[in-house]
Amino acid sequence: MLPKPGIYYFPWEVSAGHVPDGGTLRTFGRLHLYNMTQSRVTLVAQHGSEQHKVLVCTKLVEPFQAQLGSLYIVLGELEYQKDGESMVKARVLTCVEGINLSLLQQAIQEQRLYRQERASSQ
Repeated sequence: MLPKPGIYYFPWEVSAGHVPDGGTLRTFGRLHLYNMTQSRVTLVAQHGSEQHKVLVCTKLVEPFQAQLGSLYIVLGELEYQKDGESMVKARVLTCVEGINLSLLQQAIQEQRLYRQERASSQ
């Protein structure tokens, strides 16, 4: 059986705990830290005056060419750790440096509106 398609969540929604445990998601952020020995990446995103981080397990996508400071999109499942932090177990981790981030955010909002309208009409 194929895994569910990932629903786009903003990094600040992921870090705030708005994604259910085991939920399939897509999110984005700038590669801030890559710990090769632990197979862990930290993505960061600015929202307002706050900086939000998303931890990503990279065991399933290694080896990959980490480019610190570049923008990445991750697709995977969210798992809550024993210490209360959440981590995305990545199935896909793609560098999308050069993408227009404001247009991506607008597209995510439009997709959500479309899904809400479609769900309400059924």
